[in-house]
Amino acid sequence: MRFASWGGMGEKGRVIAGPRGFFAVNDVHFRWHRDCHIRMPKVPGQMLRDLQAALAVGAGFAIGPDGITPLPQAERGILQSRSSGTTGAAKAIRRSHASWIASFRVNACALAITSADVIGVLGTLQHSLPLYAIAEAAYLGADLLCLGGQRPAQQALALSAHGATVLYATPTQLRLIATAGQALPRLRHILCGGGRMPAGLRDVLARLCPQASLREFYGAAETSFITWGGPDMPQGTVGRAYPGVELSIDAPAGQIGEIWVRSPYLFERYAEGHSPDTRWQNGFVSVGELGRLDADGFLTVAGRRSRMVTIADRNVFPEDIEAFLLADGAVDHCAVLPCPDPRRGVHLIAVIAGADDAATHARLLALCRTEFGTLATPRQVIAMADFPQTVSGKPDLAQIAHRLGATA
Repeated sequence: MRFASWGGMGEKGRVIAGPRGFFAVNDVHFRWHRDCHIRMPKVPGQMLRDLQAALAVGAGFAIGPDGITPLPQAERGILQSRSSGTTGAAKAIRRSHASWIASFRVNACALAITSADVIGVLGTLQHSLPLYAIAEAAYLGADLLCLGGQRPAQQALALSAHGATVLYATPTQLRLIATAGQALPRLRHILCGGGRMPAGLRDVLARLCPQASLREFYGAAETSFITWGGPDMPQGTVGRAYPGVELSIDAPAGQIGEIWVRSPYLFERYAEGHSPDTRWQNGFVSVGELGRLDADGFLTVAGRRSRMVTIADRNVFPEDIEAFLLADGAVDHCAVLPCPDPRRGVHLIAVIAGADDAATHARLLALCRTEFGTLATPRQVIAMADFPQTVSGKPDLAQIAHRLGATA
């Protein structure tokens, strides 16, 4: 096994200093800081008002597509949220407020977040990334720009007009924001998670946001932060262990194995549903993803074990092909899925958003053959005008596979 850890969390029962003052290490309830104001929308929707009320009193609550539901008083300090459900039915993830508060304190110190900051949130509240960003801003006293549901160009204009200084976003959201060409000179931190960064996007963001430090992070709804890193990250890695995280790879040094995580940020259990990929062992949890650690502690994520396919005795990760295709300007959304093949056991099909365009499809396949070779290249590209997505904006692999008559 390979292990990596970085940083500390302080000692239970003590307080640590941050730019917002002092925080109790054993804080267990969310709060809505008096300095935190919602700048957009001007008239918050019911769901955002309900979230603000729950955060203000540290109430236990469940959040999902139908809104926010209070949990019994006995479960004060508990949050239940639904996962994306990219490969199947969504699951309700149960975690303590304290598991997120611990990382609020880390980020307050590492990123110097104060009441002078304005945090931009691009997604909807049902997704764990914008929900986390809102809860963090509320706890630390930064102002909020809640821009979920707006078009990328509108989001870019609002970020500029309100002088956003911190932005939480997925790679897809950043790519769409970047196409607007709007300069964001006041941004000082971009925190990007939820997928692989397409090639070339870092350079575009550096031009549009010259003062911003791009900090990519890797995690899951069950684990919260696992790794993060900045411009010193080697290409293809997702950074080093986030402060307080211990990583284990169940493979010899430098080889691919299952990623195991132990930290103060882990979820408690599934309140509804289950995942065969998620397993606990000696305080560590795995969500079924594979990766490797290099000698300097940088983690490379290969992909989910459940999505890996074997083509002519070669292991192929569809996530690699998806990230490659998403770097192309003609591809907004993409999913690569396996189909049975009598000769090779399986072959791949790439599904992209948009209308059929034979010339574009042929060009993408030619690029894939150059990058991945003939065996790993998808057999064909299929366009779907109504590309299925989860509530968090990720490809709904189960629905896409159902449409194709394939097995995700």
